[in-house]
Amino acid sequence: MVKRPKRRKKRYIHSNGTSIQKGIFSLIMGIVSLFFFVSILTAFGPGYSLSSASINDASRGMSKELFVYMMGMENPYFTQALPEDYSPPSVSATVFELMTSIDPGDHRSLLGRELPGFAQFDGRILVAGEGVDFTHMPVESAPPMEILMAEREAATERLEEMDQIREEMEDSELEVLDNIVHIMHSHNRESYFPELKDVDKTSSNNAFHGSVNITLVGERLGIELAKRGIGTEVDKSDINAKLVDRGWQYSRSYSMSREVLLEAIEEHGEFEYYFDLHRDSQRREVTTVEINGEEYARILFVLGGSNENHELNQELMENLHAKIERIKPGLSRGVFDPTREGPGRNGLYNQDISPNSILIEFGGVDNSLEEVYRSVEVFAEVFSDYYWEVHDGIVTGTPEEDE
Repeated sequence: MVKRPKRRKKRYIHSNGTSIQKGIFSLIMGIVSLFFFVSILTAFGPGYSLSSASINDASRGMSKELFVYMMGMENPYFTQALPEDYSPPSVSATVFELMTSIDPGDHRSLLGRELPGFAQFDGRILVAGEGVDFTHMPVESAPPMEILMAEREAATERLEEMDQIREEMEDSELEVLDNIVHIMHSHNRESYFPELKDVDKTSSNNAFHGSVNITLVGERLGIELAKRGIGTEVDKSDINAKLVDRGWQYSRSYSMSREVLLEAIEEHGEFEYYFDLHRDSQRREVTTVEINGEEYARILFVLGGSNENHELNQELMENLHAKIERIKPGLSRGVFDPTREGPGRNGLYNQDISPNSILIEFGGVDNSLEEVYRSVEVFAEVFSDYYWEVHDGIVTGTPEEDE
């Protein structure tokens, strides 16, 4: 009898497609969660741990609306305070930004790392003026010191005009309050092309002068405020010359102006407000507006967002911007926060000295001083109105009311 070979039983493995899909999904989510966890641990920078202090620092950039929305997740009553058009941030976009440092809603976060020079448009528009976008934001030119200190010929009419105004002010009997506003110019040699002679106007690096410069704007502002009963101290220190004496680079202008400012405070005592005046390097189409047939140099407020108490500085700038827009729509370009450090942009601008400290850009390289002076007069009117409103009840009234 022939034995037949035993047949081996075939074993079949039945796979469940749904289980495999679940496994793959769990694996992907696990990787995403790992990246998210690592990004949280490293988001606070080297040397920092996930402590209550670091969480507090990270939450400072949270908007008020987002905070109210998060409170509303626990108590819907809070959501009543949110604007009708408010929509919460996307969770996926937030996770993606934490993992890659790229904001899906802001292409600058990607392009700024790849395109040379694109980083100058980095920053936040806190309040946008009419027609303003990121390409209209201030540009700080930082020329080599030998170019900055070069001798250039300028029209003397502006200096003679200022001499005449000074004489008229000395003969007047204005009643002003002391130590109200301190005005200085960290980039004191910033000038305007229409006031300069025989210069190459294709480069904003040539718009500098030793005497016909932004300090004339500061002096004019001081005079306009004095006419309205507000005493000022206008510091015309040559910050650039002091930099040369120290052997410092142009990027340290704010460090030098800080020393000058602290010396002024030691000599005169604390001031109520501090203005640092500048001229933008943007061209005429960005820095000029026509109002009622006259051309004005547009005004821009710059916030030092690295100041831990910057909310108060920002509030002051926003109030002044709103008042300017009410009487001269389009004159203010808004409020801008560069947010990062760099040449001429240190993120502080000495605004930590006082919650009433602001940086103001008056016009650009292509504006004339006549156009700038028109804007100065508007700003003086706006600020004096603001000052007397804020101090109503603290002072007896404006000099005109006392009469």
